[in-house]
Amino acid sequence: QVQLVESGGGLVQAGGSLRLSCSVSVSITSIAHIAWFHQAPGKERQWLASFRNSGPNYSDSVKGRFTISGDNAKNTVYLQMDSLKTEDTGLYTCNAYKDFRDYWGQGTQVTVSS
Repeated sequence: QVQLVESGGGLVQAGGSLRLSCSVSVSITSIAHIAWFHQAPGKERQWLASFRNSGPNYSDSVKGRFTISGDNAKNTVYLQMDSLKTEDTGLYTCNAYKDFRDYWGQGTQVTVSS
């Protein structure tokens, strides 16, 4: 079992920054794939960024604005979000794929005001 707990969401003005954290209950080095997803109000969940041994990957919508990173000592994966836009508003959820299973956190809410 893998438990994921997100934190760091909140209210921020457009152009501002936030850093989200995903605390993982197991060593992140044992996980094949960790990712952040975003669900805007009334829309489907969308993949944003992934963190794995081969390096990070980003969707075109956040490339150059968001940075995913991990701290092995803290078993935590971060999502640094800069130059936030109003369309970045929504629920941000952490996902882990380990031993052929998907795990999800509850998410953290981000609201970007104009």
